[in-house]
Amino acid sequence: MKKINVFTLLFGMAFCSLAIALPQQNLVPGGVAVIKLTNETAPNVLYNGRKVLTVQHNNHWYAIVGIPLSAKPGKHTLTNTTLAASIPFNVADKDYPAQHITLKKTPKNKRMINPNKLDMDRIGKEKVTLSKALSTWSKTPANVDFILPATGRLSSPFGLKRFFNNQPRRPHSGLDIAAPKGAPVVAPANATVIDVGDYFFNGNTVLLDHGQGLISGYFHLNKTLVNIGDAVLQGQHIADIGATGRVTGPHLHWNVYLNKTKVDPAYFISDHIHQLTSKK
Repeated sequence: MKKINVFTLLFGMAFCSLAIALPQQNLVPGGVAVIKLTNETAPNVLYNGRKVLTVQHNNHWYAIVGIPLSAKPGKHTLTNTTLAASIPFNVADKDYPAQHITLKKTPKNKRMINPNKLDMDRIGKEKVTLSKALSTWSKTPANVDFILPATGRLSSPFGLKRFFNNQPRRPHSGLDIAAPKGAPVVAPANATVIDVGDYFFNGNTVLLDHGQGLISGYFHLNKTLVNIGDAVLQGQHIADIGATGRVTGPHLHWNVYLNKTKVDPAYFISDHIHQLTSKK
């Protein structure tokens, strides 16, 4: 086996950290703000009272901010508590299209549209578990340079106004990649596994912590290959695509969270999203 020079490995890791690609900025509800800061040392930044991810890039500090889908157009403000300064930015409006989904009228699907009391009890408990996981904040430098977590067809983009059997539901909170059952799902960046579970709506699920409130979620999986607490590397096989939970067919539903806010994952893979096909 070829020996690895530890100094070379560490130097390479440090060089890669300086050469990271930042997410694409889009100042809209569900988008990402990439704000250049004037700090010379590690800053502390808040948005709507929540901590914000900061990263050093080309010898400058940047705040990477998740803008909620509920955000109103107009002036928004970051608070740089390190410098006691306010940083304004403007959010533009965005009208997301509607998507109508028809679930076959089976007993299971009927409950997926209108859960019974036992289902609602389970959903309530699962919300508490997910909320706790999504509140994770680790101080380690964030890994923001993502690759695609799966290959296949881009079947549903982020933010669609959704209707299940003509009943309105919450907007689509992630990006869907349709692929055969059993197709691999990989970690888009180095991370720590913070949740693995089987949820009513989400099916088999994995949540990854990439640092400083940047969390990615993988839903409707057929099989999970990691455990809570595992450290995973970019490109590592973590799960297989499936059709568990509320689905119409096998696909990966991929969420990305910043400052506990769901944002469009496409802004993290702008250099790679062209690899996803759009044809059925």
